[in-house]
Amino acid sequence: MAEIIGVIEQLWRYPVKSTGGERLDSVDVDERGLAGDRLYAVRDGAGRFGSGKNTRRFRRMDGLLRLSSRLGHRLDAPELFDPLGRPVADPTAFLRAYLQRPDVALAREDAVSHFDQLPVSVLTTASLDWVREAAPSAVVDVRRFRPNILLRTPPGTPPFVEDTWFGREARGSARGGARLAFARSSERCAMTTAAQPGLPHAPEILKALAQAHDNRLDALAEIATPGRLNVGDALSLD
Repeated sequence: MAEIIGVIEQLWRYPVKSTGGERLDSVDVDERGLAGDRLYAVRDGAGRFGSGKNTRRFRRMDGLLRLSSRLGHRLDAPELFDPLGRPVADPTAFLRAYLQRPDVALAREDAVSHFDQLPVSVLTTASLDWVREAAPSAVVDVRRFRPNILLRTPPGTPPFVEDTWFGREARGSARGGARLAFARSSERCAMTTAAQPGLPHAPEILKALAQAHDNRLDALAEIATPGRLNVGDALSLD
């Protein structure tokens, strides 16, 4: 028997990796993830992608979170917005001046995925509310955690309920709804605490997560069946 775990309250897509995203009312989901999500990234001359951290694949580029991006209905033409929310006419030229890196360019994904981990991140309001209580001095907002889905959970749902979904699948209630296969949670980094428009630096958030939940928050999923997701859809576990 299916178990309703919540209702989709917000849908988010991040057309340019590590920049602010766009809220959607509905979105198609294919094998790759939400259509257009992290389809573009800021890539340097060594082939590494702009991020909030340094790894073999990613290069830390401070300031990207102060920008935002939008696709609308066109996956071939991302819009980039400066820290004041103004559209940028030439994204690559702007990025080179803004980041003071002459080797960067806005690049569409090719053979190398732009995702850090799995395609879809689901965060519950129960867990988000816990963060607000655990870090009362911080400005806690869903944008800090960059989920694709913010799921409104029933009253009394415990925080970190997402952990109980791993190894199970869930489907949206709309006809032709996408099916998600939950696998694990995201390990959070300093990007969660970084300043972005309207949100000051908040190191206490990561400290609270480290003490209570091993720096982990959300449920990451692969796409079991492509389909569509809409705000207001119920999400049910098989």
